[in-house]
Amino acid sequence: MKHDLDRGALSRVIAVINGKGGVFKTSLVANVGGLLAEGGSRVLLIDLDPQGNLAEDLGYADQGDGGRTLAASLCFGGTPDLLLGVRPNLDVIAGGPHLDDAAAFLGAKAQKDRDAAAFLGAKAQKDRDAAQLALAKLLAEVAGEYDLVLLDCPPGNEPLQAAAVAAARYAVVPLKTDMSSRKGVAAVAARMDSVVGLNPSLDLLGVVLVGTGTNSKQVHKVTRDHLTADFGTDEVLFPMTIRHAEATAQACRERGLLAHELERELSKGPKWWEVLRGEAKAGNTGPKSASSVAEDLHAVAMEVTRRIAVAESQEVNA
Repeated sequence: MKHDLDRGALSRVIAVINGKGGVFKTSLVANVGGLLAEGGSRVLLIDLDPQGNLAEDLGYADQGDGGRTLAASLCFGGTPDLLLGVRPNLDVIAGGPHLDDAAAFLGAKAQKDRDAAAFLGAKAQKDRDAAQLALAKLLAEVAGEYDLVLLDCPPGNEPLQAAAVAAARYAVVPLKTDMSSRKGVAAVAARMDSVVGLNPSLDLLGVVLVGTGTNSKQVHKVTRDHLTADFGTDEVLFPMTIRHAEATAQACRERGLLAHELERELSKGPKWWEVLRGEAKAGNTGPKSASSVAEDLHAVAMEVTRRIAVAESQEVNA
């Protein structure tokens, strides 16, 4: 069935998604988006999670609307409010609890039309598709203004996850090494398969191991073997990982700073020996892991851009 949708404007929309919560999705969206924006790219972040945690990572909680205009746009059309200049080159469409209403509306519409399909045929299918394409149609109006659009997807929310993968050109899956996280990858694969008729260009950009130690080589190997079994290759796995550092994650959210911003702030403070000698006063301290986490996230951001460049080059040469 043909849909009147400009997919060209969606060619750099990335859904950061996993069927399980607590796997670094929001922090990955915020930090990769922030790093690429700081490098000069025009970036739009969209918080599709009713929890609205992206506001904590970027420090704009007092400016958001709880996802009210995004929910209204998903249900009834139109353009949601944009928070402009959250960082230089970085804009945001805020999420929050109002998205629960949008999820209920889209889910009910899709289910009603699924039930009616046997009687109403093509019209019911068209209406069901429209529910899944609600985000794609919204983004087609604004995504062309940006070099990259990142979607922070909620875990376990079928209507909003389906809308995200129906809109995205690529999916990035953050993954912990535990079994439940790996099951979350299987759920993502199923979600992607469910919209292939609406979005045949959707592709898995890669899987990023998160919350793991750099020396956990045997654990990494087991995870790599599972991914090879699932996808037929281990090339889906990013070559770098994001290490576990609870102190850095907590410090970033408390201060509304991204990891590289926290590292920069801490580097300006006095050194311990300067304080000991009486040459400086003790200032704000922070976790020693900030530098390592910032380095990991920078490597992931560069890998995202590299993989997009390779995919676009292959499309041109096809």
